[in-house]
Amino acid sequence: MKQSYREYIKLNKNLFLAIVAAITISAIAAQLLADQEDYLNSTYTLLADLVVFYSIFGTLFYVDNRKKYRTDLGKVDSSRLKKDLIKIVTSVGAGEIVYMAMRWYLQYYLLTINYEPYAASIITHLISAIIYLAIVNLGVRLTRLYKDDA
Repeated sequence: MKQSYREYIKLNKNLFLAIVAAITISAIAAQLLADQEDYLNSTYTLLADLVVFYSIFGTLFYVDNRKKYRTDLGKVDSSRLKKDLIKIVTSVGAGEIVYMAMRWYLQYYLLTINYEPYAASIITHLISAIIYLAIVNLGVRLTRLYKDDA
């Protein structure tokens, strides 16, 4: 298997695990905040979602890539790290903009038409996450983060 495919699989594994944890915590948060106004419930749930997602994704991404940016002498290859960080932040950032807008609006809408808060959170998270994953993977491909050197 090509190295770039392995890198895509690791990235998507990290994204998937972070999304699963964020879905769970945001559904709990949405239900706990059921007595809040719909716009507040949507906002607080999105914030909880983002904190959980980025904490888990950042940790997993670091663990998978910590050796990738070391030279033979054990020092950090700062130029490669900087280039790759710009690429991943660009890819994730573009997806995040679409994700946050869609997630907040859809959850707010579902709450206004009387969906249970946990259900609204799960439904909107799943829809938004699918689109987010597509955008992130497209961004990683366009920025050539995992270009094949072989």
